Amino acid sequence: MLKNKISILTAGLALLCLCCCKPKAEPRPDYTVPVPEQVVMYQVNPRVFADSASLLAVIPQLDSIRSLGANVVWIMPIYPIGQVKSKNSPYSISDYTAVSPEFGSLDDFKALVDGCHSRGMAFIMDWVANHTAWDSKWMAEGHEDYYTHDANGEIIYPAGTDWTDVADLDYDNPEMRRRMIESMLFWIKECGVDGFRCDVADEVPADFWKQCIDILRAEAGHPILMLAEGHKEENFTSGFDLNYAWEYLNALRDVFCRDSSARLLLKVEEEEYAHVPSGKLKLRFTTNHDEATKRSTVDEFGGKQGALAAYAAAVFMDGAALVYGEQEVAYPDKINFFNYVPVDWSANPDVRGEYRQMLHIFSENPSIHGPDMKSFSTDDVLMLEKAGEYLVVVNVRPEGRTIAAPEGWKGVSAHDLRSGEKITLGEDIALSEYQYMLLKK
Repeated sequence: MLKNKISILTAGLALLCLCCCKPKAEPRPDYTVPVPEQVVMYQVNPRVFADSASLLAVIPQLDSIRSLGANVVWIMPIYPIGQVKSKNSPYSISDYTAVSPEFGSLDDFKALVDGCHSRGMAFIMDWVANHTAWDSKWMAEGHEDYYTHDANGEIIYPAGTDWTDVADLDYDNPEMRRRMIESMLFWIKECGVDGFRCDVADEVPADFWKQCIDILRAEAGHPILMLAEGHKEENFTSGFDLNYAWEYLNALRDVFCRDSSARLLLKVEEEEYAHVPSGKLKLRFTTNHDEATKRSTVDEFGGKQGALAAYAAAVFMDGAALVYGEQEVAYPDKINFFNYVPVDWSANPDVRGEYRQMLHIFSENPSIHGPDMKSFSTDDVLMLEKAGEYLVVVNVRPEGRTIAAPEGWKGVSAHDLRSGEKITLGEDIALSEYQYMLLKK
C-alpha cells in the first residue's frame, strides 16, 4: 500500500486523545529555544567522539561547542541499531524509545541533554519516521501491518533506494501513526528534548507531520524546534520551522568548484524563498553527515581558506546556520558515519577561531544574515549590502580579485567586524584568494 492520508476524523481523535490523557511537561527556565532566524546549530555525530560510551564523551566538548557560537545541538540517532540485514547505520532503528549500548545509557543521554541546557543550548534529536530496522521492536510484536507490502504481500524497503537494511513504514495505518507520535513524546517528556531533525521528511506524508507537530507542540509545555530534511513547501505548512537548503549547497559547489558566476547564489536564494512563509527559514550549510561521507569541506572547496569562504557565502546570505562537528577543525578526510572515526579536536585552532568569529558575528548582528539585501556582486565576488549598514564581501576564487566599492561605501569609515578595526574604503576593494570581509558602517 502507498502512504496516503488517513481521515481527518482519525487524526483529530488521535490529537484529542494524546492531548487530554497525558500531563504536560513543565517549561525549562534555564535556556531558550531560539526562533529560526537565531539558530546556530551544531550537529553531533557520536561516532567521531568515541568508539564506546560516546554520549559521555560529548559532554566534555560542550563548552567548546557553546564557545563556537552554537545555541542548538542536534544529535544523530542514538537508538539501538538493527542486526538483520545490517549495514551498521544509525538510521536503521530497532527501538524508538531506547539508547544503543554502543552510545551509552538513557541516564547518559539525559546527562547530555542537561549539559546542553545548563550551557544555554537547546537540544534536538534525529528522528527517522520513514522506516525501521527489519528486527525492530514493532516487528517483534507482530505488527507487520505497520509496514508497506508489495503485490506479493512481502514487506519492502523504501522504494527507489538501496536502503536494504530498513523496512518501509505504511502511513495508512492510524495505530502506527499514534505510536510514532507517542515515541517522540517520550523523549520530550522523559528527557527534555526540544525538538527533532526529521530524516527524509519529504518521504513521509505531510498530513502526518501536521498531525504530529501539532500534538508535540500542544504537549511539550515549551517551544520546540522542528527541522525537516526536505525541500518541499509543504514542510512549512505541516509545521516545520526549517528545512534544508540543498539547492544553495549545489549552487555553492557550482560557484566554488565549477567556476559558475557568484550571481548564481542570488538567483538560487530568490528561488528558494519564493514559497517560504514568513517566520520560516532555510538551513545553510557546507557539509553534514551525508556530505562528509563523500568529501571534506577542505578538499571540496579548495583548502582551509576556501572552506571558510564558502561557509561565509552560505551563512551570511539569508537563513539559519549549521556546523557539522568536525568541520571547525578542518578535518581533511571523509567521515563514514557507519563507523567510528576519531577526530583531533585540538587540530587547526586558527580555523576553529575563524568559524567561532563568523558565528559570533552572525548572532550579534542579526541583520547581516537577514533578507534585506542589495547585491553588487560580480562573477568572481559575492558582494551584498545588508539592511543598508552591513557589507558582506566574499572572493569565490583561488586567485586575488578586485571589485569596485559600491556607492554609499566609497570613502566611508567602516568597522571591520573581523579585525575590530576601522577602515576607509577607496574606489576599489582588493581581495586575496578566498578572502571574505564583513563590514559595518
